[in-house]
Amino acid sequence: MIYEILVIILPFITSPYISRVLGAENLGEYSYSYSVAYYFVLFSMLGIKNYGNREIARVRDDKKELNRTFSNIFFVHVFFSVICSICYIGYVSVISEGQLYAFIQAAYVISAIFDISWFYFGIEKFKLTVTRNTIVKIANVICIFVFVRASGDLWKYCVIMSVGTLLSQLSLWIPLRHYVKIQKPSVSEMKRHVGPLFVLFIPALAVSLYKYMDKIMIGSLSSKVQLGYYENAEKANNIPLTIISAFGTVMMPKMSNLAATGNKKESKRYMKISMEFVMCLAFALAFGIGGVADVFAPVFWGKNFTDCGWLITGLSVTIPFIAFANVIRTQYLIPEKRDKEYLTSVIIGAVVNLTLNSILIPILDAKGAVIGTIAAEVSVCLVQVFVVRNELPVMNYFVKSLPFLGFGVVMSIPLILIEGALGIHLYTLLLQIAVGGLLYLVLCCIYFTKTKNAVFLNTISQIRNKIHK
Repeated sequence: MIYEILVIILPFITSPYISRVLGAENLGEYSYSYSVAYYFVLFSMLGIKNYGNREIARVRDDKKELNRTFSNIFFVHVFFSVICSICYIGYVSVISEGQLYAFIQAAYVISAIFDISWFYFGIEKFKLTVTRNTIVKIANVICIFVFVRASGDLWKYCVIMSVGTLLSQLSLWIPLRHYVKIQKPSVSEMKRHVGPLFVLFIPALAVSLYKYMDKIMIGSLSSKVQLGYYENAEKANNIPLTIISAFGTVMMPKMSNLAATGNKKESKRYMKISMEFVMCLAFALAFGIGGVADVFAPVFWGKNFTDCGWLITGLSVTIPFIAFANVIRTQYLIPEKRDKEYLTSVIIGAVVNLTLNSILIPILDAKGAVIGTIAAEVSVCLVQVFVVRNELPVMNYFVKSLPFLGFGVVMSIPLILIEGALGIHLYTLLLQIAVGGLLYLVLCCIYFTKTKNAVFLNTISQIRNKIHK
């Protein structure tokens, strides 16, 4: 979870400074160049984040098979990454607007060649990736405060972010020899991996259409200023989403291993536990962020970003739907190789999003993209629920989530009252966070105690034992 949050939270920490120094238009310029570069990275990675993680988890107990699987998947990845990097250089050479920033983003595109985080996730060596990436990410933050001092320093910001990503990926190669030995790849084995990689690439591409294409569409159909607003609003919502996706990242290799051994009883037990706690967290974050958004945006980024408040609130609606679908996807569909059903859900989401974006962005600017994103995430969640309705107790999961929905509503009431009484100030925001967080925590503790939740009671017991010691 620390690793996943780190990728988002450190740039988020610098965003108040960057927003004031660079301004909304420059921020939109960066977001546009990054979003275009991201698509080249996306094609470089294919579906390796999910497929590589799953396949490594399945063979991690057999050293010989682990070496063979990693080597063949990796060389397939290198082949496509090199092609995409060459194509990106060609793209940069023919564009005129924003060419400098696009050229700098080449380091980010090239970094995809060296991305082997999927291997460490597959063998569940999460701490190793956390340690090395933490050092690089913190160095990034320091460089931003030292070198980015004026609106004309946008190119420096681009260099720091793109080169930082490259160094982060390279750092993971240092300890690799302790866990796997790279072998000469087999052409026939490499071909065997290409098909599944493309199958899992299509959902990744579809998801990107409503994660990154909306930014490109805002920049093209509206303005870079509106894109700057949307960029910051999305950063605020990416933190809770990253926390939630961390559960899926950690559980996927475990669930893939259980699927490979046919242990369905244990798999469903983990699903039940995960769903309850993920939805508990999702509603806390959704109502919490939505409740403080109007105060948070101007306090954190400055008065020029007041419009971000509505965008943050709108995007927070997606959090419970994304959380519910994340558990189903990462802990059931992908481990069970139900890739077609996963693919169907995200394609439907992408079609919904692109359709609404093309209609609403020219009329409503960034708000149109928010509406499109909400509709897309709801669609993806409903389709995934539909395809597993006869295999998983989804109605039971839904009923178990309702108390947390109620707690979120109750928590939001004092947040609104505090804002109305104190106005837009830093102390208002701090009081909202303290009151809302404490209230939701108390309600959840009472609920878990009354329902005799085994995980919660066991955790409390362990804490008590440590205190007494």
